Order: sequence, then C-alpha cells, then structure tokens
Amino acid sequence: MYWNEKYECMPRDELKELQLSRLKNTLERAFYNVPHYRRVMQNAGFEPGDLKSLEDLKYLPFTYKKDLRENYPYGMFAVPLSEVVRIHSSSGTTGKPTVVGYTRSDINVWTELMARSLMTAGIQKNDVIQNAYGYGLFTGGLGFHYGAEKIGATIIPISGGNTKRQVMIMKDYGTTVLTCTPSYALHISEVIEEMGLKPEDLNLRIGVFGAEPWSENMRREIEGRLKITALDIYGLSEIIGPGVAIECPHKNGLHVQEDHFLVEVIDPKTGDVLPPGEKGELVFTSLTKEALPIIRYRTGDISRLIAEPCACGRTSVKIGRIEGRTDDMLIIRGVNVFPSQIEHVLLQFGETEPHYQLVVDRVDHLDVLEVHVEVSEKMFFDDVRSLEILSKKIQNEIETTLGISVKVKLVEPKTIERSEGKAKRIIDKRKI
Repeated sequence: MYWNEKYECMPRDELKELQLSRLKNTLERAFYNVPHYRRVMQNAGFEPGDLKSLEDLKYLPFTYKKDLRENYPYGMFAVPLSEVVRIHSSSGTTGKPTVVGYTRSDINVWTELMARSLMTAGIQKNDVIQNAYGYGLFTGGLGFHYGAEKIGATIIPISGGNTKRQVMIMKDYGTTVLTCTPSYALHISEVIEEMGLKPEDLNLRIGVFGAEPWSENMRREIEGRLKITALDIYGLSEIIGPGVAIECPHKNGLHVQEDHFLVEVIDPKTGDVLPPGEKGELVFTSLTKEALPIIRYRTGDISRLIAEPCACGRTSVKIGRIEGRTDDMLIIRGVNVFPSQIEHVLLQFGETEPHYQLVVDRVDHLDVLEVHVEVSEKMFFDDVRSLEILSKKIQNEIETTLGISVKVKLVEPKTIERSEGKAKRIIDKRKI
C-alpha cells in the first residue's frame, strides 16, 4: 500500500539522478542565501559548481547543532521571514532553542512525507487516529496531524496527558491508530487495565511510536499489552520533523524518504563515511527544503544503513533502530535534554554548588528525571523550610527551561562523586 508509488518505488538509478539534481539546487540555495554555508564552503574550497556526483558530498563540511544556535534565531534561513509560514523549535544546551522555519512548500513537502509514512505503516482513510504527541513548538503533533488529514483519515488532536480521558476517548470514539512516544503507549496500556478494560474492548490495530529510543523488547511489550502492530518512526525538527524515515509492517528497518533526504553513516570520531551495515552516526542532507536547507547535519544518533531490498516493494535505503547517542543528550518523554541546560540554571542560584547529577529512570513505563544538586554548607544546615523553598525554586526554573516535569533533590556538600576526568553527570537507569 503506497501513497506515492512513483517515488517510493523509484528505480535506484533514477532516484540517484533525482537526488543529484536536487542536491545541486540545495547547495546553490544555501551558498547564495545563507552566510554561514557560504563561509564554511569557501573555507573548505568548495562551491556548488564543484559538485559532479553524489560521492562529492563527502567533501562538504558538516553542520552541527551549535551552528543553528550560533545563528539564532533566523541566521540559517535561506528565505526572508515574509516567506516563512511556520516556525518550530527544539531545545538547545543553554536555553537557546534551535529554530526551524518552513515555507508553504516546506509544509506541503512535510505533509506529503507524513502521508507516505502513515500509509507505509498500513494506515488508511477509514482509520481514526488518536494523536497523543505534543502540539506546539515540538514538531510531533502537527506533523502527524497534517499527514492524517492528507490521506483523509479522521484525526483526534488530543495531545499528551490526562490518560484516563485518553482511554475513554479511545474506547468511545473508536480509535484504530495511536500515535505517541512508546513509553506513553505503555503507560496507556496500564491505565486501560486499571480502568477494567481489555484490548478487545477497543478498536486499536496500529501504533506509530517515536521521539525517544525504544527496543525490540519494548515493542513486544506494547504489542502484547495493546494487541496492535507497533512501528517505529524517525525524524528531527532540524531535518523537517517526523516522517524522515518509518518502518513498514515487515519491521526490518526504517525506510528513508530518499527523494527528499540524503543519508550517510559516518565514523563519529574521524568523520569518514561508512558502508551499509556498519554502525555509526547518522548524517542527513535535505534536498528540497526552502526555508532551512540543511547540509550534512550530524544528528548524534547511532544507527546503520540497510541496503537490502524490502519485501514491501519500496526501493529506499533503510536505517536500523536508533541504538544510542554520540553526545550527552538525553531524550526524556520526547524532549531533548542536555546537562549543560540544567547547569546553566543551577549556576543562577548562589545557594548551590556547581556539582550535580541527573538520574533518569523509567517508572510505570514513563521517564522520570531527578536532579541531584549539592547545596552550600551554610544552606544545608539551614532550616527545613528554607531548603524546601530553594528546591521548589530550582524545580520551577528547570521545568521552565526544559518544558518537562522534574524532581529536585538537594544533597549534602561533597556527596556527589568527583572525577579527575569528565564529570559523570548522568545516571541512566532506564532499560529500554
């Protein structure tokens, strides 16, 4: 079942010709309209006319998240703001988000890719999709929303939270497809049981889950509890949002939308391009984006390319399940969290020491972040009420910065382990 069979099943030779043509256009757009790209290309001794084949991509410099932050907010845009119809953003390491702009054409492309993605997952016009991804600056909610409307399915824009109400609506409205993070899907399954319901009482048949790492074991758990087919979807706001790649029901890797994105896997230490099958860092180049062309963007996500043909008939290369990160970024309930963000907040408080740890755990299938921070000697031996007030102030400031709920635990001075090398900021107890 295809949404756009011409592109989804395009012969590889034709696809490469299309990619080369679109890549040339993208390089020209970036070079002549984005000072950052013009500067880094010239420093590398490369101009758009030097591109003769797709293999020449390796001579272009990488783009990093810091490049988007350093050009905050609109410095990476290739069009004037008057042509930007939508802005999304994701968190940055010091409170400055990465800003993503979309022209009308970009929105149409994203909608097309999400329509393809939903059809790839086996979702059809007569489905009722309960979209429990967040709406707002996060790209997840609106990405799924537009794709569902494109294929003519019924969309319930419920967003996250209020889980008992989610289950009630799921049952009463006849939901057939659930879209959310995998951890939230497991939490929903528990609430269904708590409410005295069984999967047989619902019409669910498919779940499309992403925005955080999850394992095959978690897939089996979700499928067993909800009696559905659970599929993985991949995307980043910097690239376009969800819909960059998705699994088909054969569950043998995520199909990349290669007519719109070039994907590479590199050695994260050397930057060398790796062949299919070898594990490394995913790097994406956009081929059709107007407002924010992105060239060789280092995602930090660890995966591999799967070049073998798929039984579904799609000819695109696939990527394996995301297996980890190359940096210290955490993904908590679909939100990117960097230790330096929290450090930035803590340094605003004179009553705390610059020593902290982030303890991440999964409780009832939901991610929980607890921040342990040392307080000054004087503050620690102050009255309990003062400590409670400080803890609440820190919690509120961190939650405002991250956009997710956290717990704060004030600890005695010199109790957090010191290191002669890189400080161990993260204790991740999750088992995905």
